[in-house]
Formats: sequence, C-alpha cells, structure tokens
Amino acid sequence: MKKVIFIVIVALSVFKGYTQENSRNTSSVIRLNVINPGVEYELPVLDHSTVLFNIGIGYGESYPQTTLYASGWLYLIVPFTDIQYRSYYNLDKRLSKGKNIKNNSGNFWGIRLLTRFKELDGNFIRTSNIDFAVNPIWGLQRSYGNINLLFDIGIAYYFDDIGNDGISPTIEFGLGYNFDLNK
Repeated sequence: MKKVIFIVIVALSVFKGYTQENSRNTSSVIRLNVINPGVEYELPVLDHSTVLFNIGIGYGESYPQTTLYASGWLYLIVPFTDIQYRSYYNLDKRLSKGKNIKNNSGNFWGIRLLTRFKELDGNFIRTSNIDFAVNPIWGLQRSYGNINLLFDIGIAYYFDDIGNDGISPTIEFGLGYNFDLNK
C-alpha cells in the first residue's frame, strides 16, 4: 500500500508540473463526495482532459461471475479506488454560450479503472476480496457554486484476482463539494 501511495504522489507531481503549461479550460479540483463518500482530485492533463483519482468507501452491487452466494436485494459496503481519464468535449461550446465551465462543468467521455477491496458489510459472498472493473464512460458534470453534480454510464469488463470475469452495465450518480485550487 505504501508503494501505491508513493506512486500516486509522484504521478500527481509530474502531472501537476506538466499541466500548468498545457491546460486552458480544465482545472484542478479537490472534491468531497457525499454519495459513495470519498475524496477525489481531478487534475488537468491537456486542454480539455483530466485525470481523476478518487478514494473512498462506497455502495456496490454484485458482479454475477464474482459472486458465490446471493439472493434478494444485494449490497456491498466496500473501500475503493477509482481512477478515470476524462475528455471534456463541449467546454468551448459552453463558453461560447456564456455557460459555466468552472470546476470542469461539461460533458465528457472517458475510461475508468475501479478497484474494490475487502467489504466492510454486505449480504452476498464474493469469490475474492478484491475485484476490478475497466470501462468506457460517458457522463456530464455540473458545478453550481461549490456543489458538484455528476452522472455517468458505461459498460464494464470486471474481473477478480483469481480469474472470474464478466461484463455489466454501470451507472454513477455523484453529489459533492468542490474545493477549487485555481483561485
């Protein structure tokens, strides 16, 4: 775990140095999320692109091929890491119409890597204490003052560390508080 934290800190430092010269429209934002509580850092990497790092404890559901026993309404409370690359494709159009792009308010497409660790609570048995999902996403994000709203959808390829895998639709809703780092 110490190695992962070290790698993330080094990567953030490199990205931060690179992005100060290469981003006009996207901005650095630290966000506290209410739905699936966590802390995320969205960092610009290109003029219309960001990399997002999110750690937290959230609600999850079962992935069918990684579940041994399940019945009824399924839930999982689990620590997670979520890393996303986002390309915002309508920032210039929003600006031309006088709309807000602060804190990366715009529509995006991207790719996500979600890692879920040993559950804190749940009502089904997983095949492994760690699983992963990789998926393309499409979404929209809006900021109203410091309040952030997010919606995204995608199709995930999920797998665990012992070889079970499958495909599943994904949907995410987000509500958070922005700490703008560009003041």
